[in-house]
Amino acid sequence: MTQSAGEIWFIIAALGVGTFLIRFSFLGLIGNRSLPPWVLRHLRYTPVAVLPALIAPLVLWPAATGGQPDLPRILAAAVTLALGMLSKNVILSIAGGAATLYLGIYLAG
Repeated sequence: MTQSAGEIWFIIAALGVGTFLIRFSFLGLIGNRSLPPWVLRHLRYTPVAVLPALIAPLVLWPAATGGQPDLPRILAAAVTLALGMLSKNVILSIAGGAATLYLGIYLAG
């Protein structure tokens, strides 16, 4: 299925307008008002939901292995998660996960 240049530019423009309207509805219309406490409580969990969504594809379907999961990446994710939960230290978690990944890749050949 091929699309003309006009159709592609229309889709790009429509997505740009849609993205602007979504952001404006939150930031422009209610940006200077205080939000209800229940909304603020739910917004606290946004980073906790976004970060796993960004990391999971890199662990489960890594481009470096052609989309096949491999043990070093899964172990590195598990070590990072465990260190983060036990120590509550972000830098230690990142360093431990990175060291596990590099050591696992080195040992796997």
